Amino acid sequence: MTQDKRWIIPPLITPEADSELSAFPVILRQVLFNRGFATEADARAYLNAKPNFNPDPFQMTGMRAAVDRIQFAIQNKEPIAIYGDYDVDGVTATALLVQTLETLEANVRGYIPNRFEEGYGLNNNALDELQADGVKLVITVDCGIRSPAEALHARTIKLDLIITDHHHPAEDPETGGSALPDALAVINPKQHGDVYPDKDLAGVGIAYKLAEALLGANDSALATLNSLLDLVALGTVADLAPLVGENRILVRKGLRQMKQTTRQGLFSLAAVSEIVLAKVNAGNIGYSLGPRLNAAGRLKEALAAFELLTTKDVFRAGELAQVLDMQNRERQRITRDMQKKAEELAWQEDEENYLLFAADEDFNSGVVGLAASRLTETHYRPAIVAAKGAEETRGSCRSIPEFHITDALDQCKDLLVRHGGHAAAAGFTVKNENIDELVARLKQIAKEKLSSQDLRPSLIADAEVSLTQIRPELIKILSYLEPSGYGNRDASFVARNAKVKTSRTVGADAKHLKLTLEDENGYVHEAIGFRLGDWKNKMPARVDILFTYEVNEYNGRVGYQLNLKDLKPS
Repeated sequence: MTQDKRWIIPPLITPEADSELSAFPVILRQVLFNRGFATEADARAYLNAKPNFNPDPFQMTGMRAAVDRIQFAIQNKEPIAIYGDYDVDGVTATALLVQTLETLEANVRGYIPNRFEEGYGLNNNALDELQADGVKLVITVDCGIRSPAEALHARTIKLDLIITDHHHPAEDPETGGSALPDALAVINPKQHGDVYPDKDLAGVGIAYKLAEALLGANDSALATLNSLLDLVALGTVADLAPLVGENRILVRKGLRQMKQTTRQGLFSLAAVSEIVLAKVNAGNIGYSLGPRLNAAGRLKEALAAFELLTTKDVFRAGELAQVLDMQNRERQRITRDMQKKAEELAWQEDEENYLLFAADEDFNSGVVGLAASRLTETHYRPAIVAAKGAEETRGSCRSIPEFHITDALDQCKDLLVRHGGHAAAAGFTVKNENIDELVARLKQIAKEKLSSQDLRPSLIADAEVSLTQIRPELIKILSYLEPSGYGNRDASFVARNAKVKTSRTVGADAKHLKLTLEDENGYVHEAIGFRLGDWKNKMPARVDILFTYEVNEYNGRVGYQLNLKDLKPS
């Protein structure tokens, strides 16, 4: 049975804000107010996705030093390596900077470590190989901020290193500031003292800011930068960077670029995903394109995804897209099996379970994060799923808003080989002899933080409405909120006492719920509830629903439907 969820409906718009926003439709005013936009100027800036701050990349600490060193390398034909991560954010950021530097006629290559042989982030063996191969400058993307030993090694072997990353730096316990690797330049708006106004850029977003700084502000540069925005949209959405501020601006532009892209790999990827690029949205990235690009790095190595995004060969692009699609199907199968076993292991641990933990020698380290996500979604607890090796265990963590998982790992750093991440997601490597103590300590931290809290997932609705107000013309109004996703949720509503005319289950294993609902004026609404199929056998005559409103295209027919997020008996 689905978990009981709290429904949260924000306060009604104030008379002052309602007057200030009177140029907009009534429902949109409430939606804007809920998102913190109470003046017409702020609302228009949001709806038009325009920056309300100075986006000059040179405000970022380290940007000038990085640009100067890269320009020196270009002028002197020095070999440059872009060192990325194996997820979509890292792969798109690598492709973006390689493409940018190729435009500037640099001698540049991409390097993405193998998840299974090298692990996450910088490693000394890779740096040695690059240096032996003649590389003079390494630029990291989406990694490196917690690699002080590797940065020191690069300096020892006389390899210049520029770090660009968006993960939280480690804290210096003596100064209270950021403990940064000793690199030639560190670009990360989260580092202590950085004045760049937007702290939420993904790794690919920071790579794009570096590209902006390198290319300048002429018409030729603008054309190149626009051609890179599809990569920014892919990486930002797939990495669950919040779609607010500059991310939202870049993703909106990136989706526009995707609709007219000349990137051959994107055409092929969209084809195997059965997505029409002319109608692409952020949801298509999150649920279809992103998982296929991620599949390469999860099961084998991410070079296939990198090559797909950079190749100009139509036949090679088609071949690679097929490979990624097959790998994604295999990834889905492995994830299902792993989740089942992780469930069994996690619930063997103890009864309180403020933090779920499962580790096994057979777990695929490329998929542990997905299994952890499923545990968190199902049970609303922070979850860790780990692949146990001969000497070390690699874990992936997912969390809930009430628990900052990276802060918890920071409190256990004396036990860890390495770790890093965000509030909601993190990863770590630990020696096997320390794993029991690590788990015990993390569970204790979670218990102290969570034992007094009502741990139920919350759903936020923008307003309580009558279903009579939900009509097709509302779709156009709500489209101005896009791109929506993590950090910028779809507009959602609560309607009470809807009459259930018909109900049935659909989909594999009857997991989904299909309803026909009738409002007080006899108007009929089609509704779909994903993963709500277990309601079928206890469906009341009337229901309260929390839903979004969307276009439904199926077999060439266009209709409108309520997408049910939750329902309760009236």
